[in-house]
Amino acid sequence: MTPTLKITRTHTADPTVPLPSYESEGAAGMDIRVNFPPELRDGQVLAAGARTLVPTGMRFEIPKGFEVQIRPRSGLALKQGIALVNSPGTIDSDYRGEVGIILINHGNEPFHIGHGMRIAQMVIAPVTRCEIEETETLAATDRGTGGFGSTGVA
Repeated sequence: MTPTLKITRTHTADPTVPLPSYESEGAAGMDIRVNFPPELRDGQVLAAGARTLVPTGMRFEIPKGFEVQIRPRSGLALKQGIALVNSPGTIDSDYRGEVGIILINHGNEPFHIGHGMRIAQMVIAPVTRCEIEETETLAATDRGTGGFGSTGVA
């Protein structure tokens, strides 16, 4: 079954900015574009080391049992150092507010965020919920408590 994501635009959104879309046949994620309100349509400069919340002009109705994951675009990360502060960001199925993207500039130069620019990607994913059981002991494994590089580098 293919889930359906319902989208509405906010009252300040520019209707000419395309909705999220898959940019290739094999793409797992849909590109999301910046949709600034009218007074910010000239764009915004993100200084090196700074972060900002970028509006998308969209609100989602995500099917129950799914989430939307917001992820960085690899080209922006490699070429300009633009990343997401919380990556992946999760949008829960019961959230109905405007979707915003928290960007950070890890680059050395200011970055201009243009109106309509493809700024992130989103993936629709099923959610599995679990029961919590408190216990006094856990099953043993070969790895045990080794973490942070304990399995080697090669």
